[in-house]
Amino acid sequence: MTVNTVNTSKGRLSLAQRRTLAETLTDAVLVPEVGRFAPAARIGFQVHFVEREPDMVAIGGRLSADAGQEPDAMLIDVAVMDGDWRREVRAEVIERVLTALAEACGLTEPSPAWWVNFRVIEEGSWGSRGGVLSILSLLDSGVFTEEKAEAIRAAIGA
Repeated sequence: MTVNTVNTSKGRLSLAQRRTLAETLTDAVLVPEVGRFAPAARIGFQVHFVEREPDMVAIGGRLSADAGQEPDAMLIDVAVMDGDWRREVRAEVIERVLTALAEACGLTEPSPAWWVNFRVIEEGSWGSRGGVLSILSLLDSGVFTEEKAEAIRAAIGA
């Protein structure tokens, strides 16, 4: 299970851009998480779009509404289940998220005012389906490569 939350200024992303990002942000995390492109795994991924009014965001100590021209600020929160999230895997996800955002926005590179938070939810701390959900129960689903499944088991001590 992975949840990407995209926080933007109201009206920053069009419906077409949100449709694109729903898919590309899912895949930006899915591929590094399971070790390959696995469309069947998409069901465990969510993308939430949260828009904020200019008077609900401050940058540099000033409300965006008071700054004149609004900065192109975005905050993307990536929350993932505990697993194989070594530094290089997290870096890959962050880079893929920023690239997906730039492409969806028609930019050649991400804005320096876009930030990505990568959070790993500790094993036993994610609930779904009426109880606690474990990544271990998902390893036999067939979407993870064998190498990735072994890395996950090693990472969480199973």
